[in-house]
Amino acid sequence: MSGQHYDIVIAGGGMIGTSLALALAPLGLRVAVVEAVARRDAAQPSFDDRSTALSRSTQRMFEAMGLWPDIVAASTPIRGIHVSDRGRFGFSHIDAGEQRVEALGYVVINRVLGGVLQDALTDVDGIDVLCPARIADVELGPDEAVAIVDDDGETGSLECALLVAADGANSSVREMMGIAAQQENYAQRAVIGNLAPERRLDGMAYERFTPQGPLAILPVADERAGFVWTVGERDAQRVMALDDEGFLAELQHQFGHRLGAFSRVGERASYPLFLSKASRLVATRSVLVGNAAHGLHPVSAQGFNLGMRDVAAIVDCIADARASAGEFDPGDAALLHRYAAWRRSDQRKLVRFTDGLVKLFGSDKRALRVLRDIGMLGFDLVPGVRSVFAKHTMGLAGRLPRLSRGVPVK
Repeated sequence: MSGQHYDIVIAGGGMIGTSLALALAPLGLRVAVVEAVARRDAAQPSFDDRSTALSRSTQRMFEAMGLWPDIVAASTPIRGIHVSDRGRFGFSHIDAGEQRVEALGYVVINRVLGGVLQDALTDVDGIDVLCPARIADVELGPDEAVAIVDDDGETGSLECALLVAADGANSSVREMMGIAAQQENYAQRAVIGNLAPERRLDGMAYERFTPQGPLAILPVADERAGFVWTVGERDAQRVMALDDEGFLAELQHQFGHRLGAFSRVGERASYPLFLSKASRLVATRSVLVGNAAHGLHPVSAQGFNLGMRDVAAIVDCIADARASAGEFDPGDAALLHRYAAWRRSDQRKLVRFTDGLVKLFGSDKRALRVLRDIGMLGFDLVPGVRSVFAKHTMGLAGRLPRLSRGVPVK
């Protein structure tokens, strides 16, 4: 392994890192993906039973990459989104028909999406996958980046023109690049799983704000519903310890009976919620994408989709540079700064939006409760508001890279 040279080395072989490798494939570059956690390991989040909501722009990306038929076959369309505030009178609704699309997005189980991506990766020439292996250190120089890799106790080095950190919100490679990240603990945990509702969801996704935090109910396969229930950190252990009957009773109390009685809850899991923001997106011959750049609260289900737009943007920048330059350098400083300038607005906007929602709906102040009611009513009554919001929800606002528009990169 020592001394092998690549155009690009990607730290992280989860859904974002693998998607980046596949998106780069048509450019004919030599790429290495280094992933620390084995695919079938219980700690591998890209292959667990969590649900991921894919936005319209992410759907277009997978279409352009030729992966959508396999993904959509195991996905459930979101044809409407219903937002409500428990104990308050306001609610809002977005409908796919009103936006003239067949679906606002799709829900897919992580292990299904991860499996499609991994299977696609095995057929691509020029991409090497080192797993399980971890990057123990990096050396960033003006001419190349070097990743020191620990592969099952054997240490070696990978030289590259560009090193990409796609190893999550707690990215160790980001730290090795010398990029700091600010983290804010929400003092909440997301409790996730699936259940059987008495009434069919029929493509409707629900976001209900409760005193402890948002509760999302999503349509998944086999007429089941996936849930993401935000609870206070101090209460999470008690909630997780409830038997199925007690757990469903509490969840039902928070959500209400819009879908009838809940039953047959599956295996539950929980994870802590925090906001993570990198101080910058690039360093010498290195760049951040996905949660390594921005870790969001799941309140709007935008984290993965924001990361996929990072992927599309860096691929666009690399493709343009390759097409125009005599001697192509994917780690060129000007290329990386173009990427950073392009992504800054979208990332900041989503960070402010998700963080603002959590704090607005998490407050007991009377003035903010009234503001929430007015906002809910205005959302449905003021002309054009829903369309603008839907455009952002579908990831179609602002300047979009080619892949996000469904245009293949060549």
